[in-house]
This record gives sequence, C-alpha cells and structure tokens, in this order.
Amino acid sequence: MSRFDGRAADPGSYRDRRSEGAFGGGSKAFAAPSKADASAAAELDGLPRFEKNFYVESPAVAGMTEDEVEAYRRRREITVEGRDVPKPVRDFRDVGFPEYVLQEITKAGFVEPTPIQSQGWPMALRGRDLIGIAETGSGKTLAYLLPAIVHVNAQPILAPGDGPIVLVLAPTRELAVQIQQEATKFGASSKIKSTCIYGGVPKGPQVRDLQKGVEIVIATPGRLIDMIESHHTNLRRVTYLVLDEADRMLDMGFEPQMKKIVSQIRPDRQTLYWSATWPKEVEQLARNFLFDPYKVTIGSEELKANHSIVQHVEILSESQKYNKLVNLLEDIVDGSRILIFMDTKKGCDQITRQLRMDGWPALSIHGDKSQAERDWVLSEFKSGKSPIMTATDVAARGLDVKDVKYVINYDFPGSLEDYVHRIGRTGRAGAKGTAYTFFTAANARFAKELINILEEAGQKVTVIDIGDMGLADHGVDIKILS
Repeated sequence: MSRFDGRAADPGSYRDRRSEGAFGGGSKAFAAPSKADASAAAELDGLPRFEKNFYVESPAVAGMTEDEVEAYRRRREITVEGRDVPKPVRDFRDVGFPEYVLQEITKAGFVEPTPIQSQGWPMALRGRDLIGIAETGSGKTLAYLLPAIVHVNAQPILAPGDGPIVLVLAPTRELAVQIQQEATKFGASSKIKSTCIYGGVPKGPQVRDLQKGVEIVIATPGRLIDMIESHHTNLRRVTYLVLDEADRMLDMGFEPQMKKIVSQIRPDRQTLYWSATWPKEVEQLARNFLFDPYKVTIGSEELKANHSIVQHVEILSESQKYNKLVNLLEDIVDGSRILIFMDTKKGCDQITRQLRMDGWPALSIHGDKSQAERDWVLSEFKSGKSPIMTATDVAARGLDVKDVKYVINYDFPGSLEDYVHRIGRTGRAGAKGTAYTFFTAANARFAKELINILEEAGQKVTVIDIGDMGLADHGVDIKILS
C-alpha cells in the first residue's frame, strides 16, 4: 500500500469515495458531501501530498491467529467495526513506534497498552479515520497523541506563516491544558512544539506561540475561531484532526463552531473522533466529518460506570444535605483528595464558604472563576494543600487529577451520562475509588436508570423510599426497611 494519500492528487476522488463510505462496510452510508467539502476538495490541487500510513505489522502481531485476536478483544472488552481492521497490539514494542517515542513510554512507567491504545494505535497509524468510544481515564489521550507525533515527524517542516499540522479540539480549558502537558512531555524528544488556545486569558502569549510556529495546537472552539478570523493562524497545513470528547462539545453547544473549523481543513485529512458516549447526535456529527472510519468501542456502548468504583447513594431531603456532607467528611477525610460536585456556581460558592467557616480546607472551581484562579485552585488540589474541591460540571469530564479517592455528588446531575463521568474522576488508571451521591425527591425520575447502572457495576442495591419520594411512580421496586 502506498504511504501517500491518493486523494490529494485527485480532488474529485474525495467526493466519490466519501459518498460510498459506510460504518463497518454496512448499509449506514455517510451523507453526500456538503458545498463546503466540495469547495475544500477543489483547493487540493495546490496542496502537497502528505504521508499518513506508517503502520508495519510486527511479526508477533502478524502471528496472532483469529482465535487469539478474538480472545484478546473479548478479554479486554474491545469491539471493532470497519473495513480491514488491524489486529490489536499487546506490547509497546509491537506498535512500531520510533525509539524516541518508546523511550518516553518507558520513562512514564507504563507496563502495557490500555485497551483503547492496544486497538487504537494500529488503526491511527494506518492513516485511516477513527471513531473511539471509551470512558474517561482509559488512556485515549496517548491513543491519539503518540500517532500524532509520528505523523508530524513525517511531514515537511513548518515554513514561516504556516499553521499547525495537528489540531486537537477539546470542550474545556482544563482538558485542553492537560492534553498540551502530555503533548509537551512526549513531543520533547523530537522537538515538536505545541500550544494551547483557549479563552479567559490574554491572547498575547497564545498569538506569539502561533506566530513562532507550532506543529500541534490544542484548542477550545471559540478562541480558535477568534485566532483564525484575526489572521493569527490558519488551518491549511492541518492533516491530522482530533475531536476529543465530541459528545461533551455537542452538549455545550459547540456544533456550529466545530463545523466552521472543520470546513477550513483539507478534506483528505485524517480525523480521529473520540467520545465517551454514542447517542444519535454524536453519530450524526461523525457522519459529517469522517470518511470510511474504523470504530473501536471499549466496553459496551450502553451507559455503565467504572467497576473499580464503589458507589453509595444516600436518599435524603434537600435540608439534610449539608449535615450529611459534614458527617461524611468526618468519616472519610484522611488527607486524600475529595471532589464534591454541585449543580450551580452559586451553590458551589455557598457550600465552599460554609465548609471553610466550619474549618474544612475547601476551594471551588467553576466557569465564573478567572483562568488564573482556576489554575491556582487546581494546583492546590493536585498538590494536596487543599484536599477538598467543590466543582460544577466544568470539572466533570477530562479533568485528570491523579489519586482522587472520593467523589461526592452533593447535587445529582442533570443526566445519567454526567453521573457516570462525575464519578469517573476517581478509580482512574486501575486504582480503586469511592463515590457518594445525595438523591432527593427532585431526582426521582432518574431512579430506575441509576439502579440499572449500580446493578451492572455489581453494587448491592436496596432502595428505601423515605417520605413521599414517588419512586414507585417511576418504575422502581421499593423495599421499605424498618
């Protein structure tokens, strides 16, 4: 197979092949290309070819029988769809990463690839579009960053005025910063430069980074559009596009911005599309952005919680919450990090203030805080100087704080997806964790699905209907305990 993408020399082939694409080679064909796609394809004549297929199957992987491949995928809960799916890799040496990447992996102390890395790396290194469905904390950041580094090193070096080669779109500032930290760590040995573009801070340092030239840009959609419209950067060199936490970006209303950004990137790019869930809206967006993709799912697409987390649900009234929280903190505080989720910014500040008045070392983080204050709070929490942090859902996804031992849902979230992602801040990377959730009459409509999630995770469930919760009206089998 040629390592050069043939579509770059024949713009029309993009449209023809795009309309034939289907998930898994089945009947779910992608929609016909839009005018923006056709316009972008017409511009390919002046763009250089680029290399994106770097995968050479190692003898160890090639020697795996179909039965061994199937057994490995079953054991690691890997489900795949697509045409000509590569076998998973079981060892870092089998991926074919250059020595400089392997040295960084060794330095980081990783023992074996996570399931998403095991299957995602061969897919990404082949240069094909990829859909990855995996829970947060699954190792997906490196599943797309390490192939991105290989991709960058195979392209012509940046010329003055060039924009990035790799673009990673993320929903929040916090996630974008974390991705850049990994990009810096693993890109340092090959002198790959990256920058993080997000709102809430002065533009000056970000503009200077872009003007100097960076191979990797990690950005939130709004600030990136601002930079493009101000002519501080362009997307003409982007050949590797990552949409991280696409479901969260849709939840936050970023679909128009995502479409605007993608319309300015050459259509023969490689696109990697990551999501923790797979609702219809997320699937539809994938149809707009991807061509003939692989799809890899870790675990089930059905909503379920990390089995390493012990889940406790306390049924109580709104007025009992604060006293219950204090009693709980008295039982569990041991210097470990505790993350407490609230529904509103106001509630977050009120409870934090009350906790501090009662002598608890608590700080809060939410969207109304300045970026400098958010960075400081996160730093205090990560270092353990302030082991209790209250947060709105800005911190619920992608926030990678190691060793969070407890998560407390002071307010029940607005969806079961957010419940799963909130409690997923603990029990990361194979560690154990514990989640406590306060559940009131206002949350009764979530009871049945919540019980399903608890039971799927092997939690013992006994439901006690206190007062007039109305749980029976929502299909819950009530057990009244004296």
